[in-house]
Amino acid sequence: MGESILFSVFLVFTGAAVLATLALYARQSLLVAYIGLGILMGPSVSGFVSDPRLIADLAQIGIIFLLFLLGVDLSPRKLVDQMREATGVTLLSSIVFAVLGYSVGALMGLSKTDCLLIGMATTLSSTIIGLKLLPTTMLHHRHTGEVIISILLLQDLIAIAILLVLNTLTGDSVPWIRAMTEIVGLPLLFGAGLLIERYLLRPLFLRFDKIGEYVFLLTLGWCLGFAQLAQSMGLSYEIGAFIGGITLANSPIAPFIAESLRPLRDFFLVMFFFALGAGFDIASASDVWMGAVVLAVAVMVVKPLTYRLLFKRYGESTLLAGEAGVRLGQMSEFSLLIVAVAAQASTISSQAATLVQVATLITFVLSSAFVVMRYPTPIALSERLRRD
Repeated sequence: MGESILFSVFLVFTGAAVLATLALYARQSLLVAYIGLGILMGPSVSGFVSDPRLIADLAQIGIIFLLFLLGVDLSPRKLVDQMREATGVTLLSSIVFAVLGYSVGALMGLSKTDCLLIGMATTLSSTIIGLKLLPTTMLHHRHTGEVIISILLLQDLIAIAILLVLNTLTGDSVPWIRAMTEIVGLPLLFGAGLLIERYLLRPLFLRFDKIGEYVFLLTLGWCLGFAQLAQSMGLSYEIGAFIGGITLANSPIAPFIAESLRPLRDFFLVMFFFALGAGFDIASASDVWMGAVVLAVAVMVVKPLTYRLLFKRYGESTLLAGEAGVRLGQMSEFSLLIVAVAAQASTISSQAATLVQVATLITFVLSSAFVVMRYPTPIALSERLRRD
């Protein structure tokens, strides 16, 4: 077993390094390379990784860190600055995109539950692609970047809410009992986290802030400890990590925490996307290929147009509205996570789950390529766009 895990990790990171290089030359997001590598190495193609569950637990850690850092970045001030515009745009666009996803599912003859979950998955845009394709120069700190980040943060909150609902359907207990557990447990967990952060963690951070290794270990322990505490209370690791991150958002050391944990998060996220690709069933994809193409094309057409109209309605310039809409014109890594959790809860059919997976991957590839060709990004095609 140990050798199998070691060989799998070797395949993941050696293969990822090769495909990531090719992806950068092709002006693609790196997560496309990770998913593609998983498909190539998984049972559907080469079979080098015959059991993707070998790295499933490690992949889950990546999601835990992702949600933890989303919580750390969720500063109330950051949300309040853009709250009116971002909330209106996010809520109105989510309705449009949910109806879009539901309609495609209904056209394929899927059940109402499948259609609802497809609609939920369609509402979200990719935080990773959105942030990774923002330039590292001035745009990230200008109004365009602020608008995009605000929308993505609110969408992440919607994704968390969806995961909470799905969490009530997972496990052996009756759903209403799990719902009551969440209603009672979430405020208790959040309140306890705020108190511990204020009276224990913050003094420790301020006392030993110059010892980076200690700050890193304390943060790591807080993230995983809070995740485990949530799990023991009947919630999920991911929800616990998110709440743990929120409790640190107002800490004076929050920016350092976010920066120091990103490499570790990226390490495990590579495994998460690889595991998604390795678990991808090409035979099943052939059954939903046409529907996935329809959904992907609809998303890449409707999302930019919808965002453009809504941003202009809230007073943004035509230039900003068009660019922000295109940058948000794809599905999300949370779309993949939602159908994965729904599959664990047996609330979505394999056909619907595969439809979302294929459509999401298509939007990742095409949307990234279009953004790179049209707008400033760190991997832009022209020197002018890289400098802007």
